[in-house]
Amino acid sequence: MQPDIIFENDSFIAINKPSGLLSIPDRLGQEVSLKDILKEKKGTIYTVHRLDRETSGIIVFAKTGEAHKQLSQLFEGREMEKYYQGLVYGKMVNPSGNIDAPIMEHPGKTTRMMTHAKGKASSTDYTVLESFRLYSWVEFRIHTGRTHQIRVHMQHIGHSIVCDEIYGDPKPVLLSSLKKNFKLAKTAEEEKPILSRLALHSHRLKFTLNNETFELEAPVPKDLRAVLQQLRKWKA
Repeated sequence: MQPDIIFENDSFIAINKPSGLLSIPDRLGQEVSLKDILKEKKGTIYTVHRLDRETSGIIVFAKTGEAHKQLSQLFEGREMEKYYQGLVYGKMVNPSGNIDAPIMEHPGKTTRMMTHAKGKASSTDYTVLESFRLYSWVEFRIHTGRTHQIRVHMQHIGHSIVCDEIYGDPKPVLLSSLKKNFKLAKTAEEEKPILSRLALHSHRLKFTLNNETFELEAPVPKDLRAVLQQLRKWKA
């Protein structure tokens, strides 16, 4: 697999990660991860942050120990501007807002997070970019980097990310749910979904490293663009 490189210099490399690919090796180490692919091509690679397997978009890896230290400090010090875009269920009442709800690990489920007063401070800004009958296309800016932060916060306010099997409804998006008088093609046995993965994309990172400002962007991938095109088409 050829990684889709957004930007590369002597200090770091920014990749547009496809949905379904692990960012870094998991505990079992049985699946190939993006980091494995980069190590094979580039040699030494350092993890700075990660994206959920099903989330697509921009992710940065350091190429030197010094860059790793500097980039990690930017993330930890909240000096890295992180923007995502995603499709959520329902029409949102407020066109923009902030979700300030602490997040902690779920006591009974190791792979799940939850909002709780005893959790770590977590802050997400959101802006509705487009509204549809059943969905909203939203931009998020996260000021903290909690596991599953956007997914947990959107569940918290009742607008979970589309196709989220942990925090929402895992059902795929079907054209028949958008288009009135939908008819299945005679040659098809069953309807194919127009989206069946988590509808969340890491869109943009903005930061300053060694007095140079970087604004890196991963274009919205084909599958999410196709869903938006259908939603716009059948909006009425």
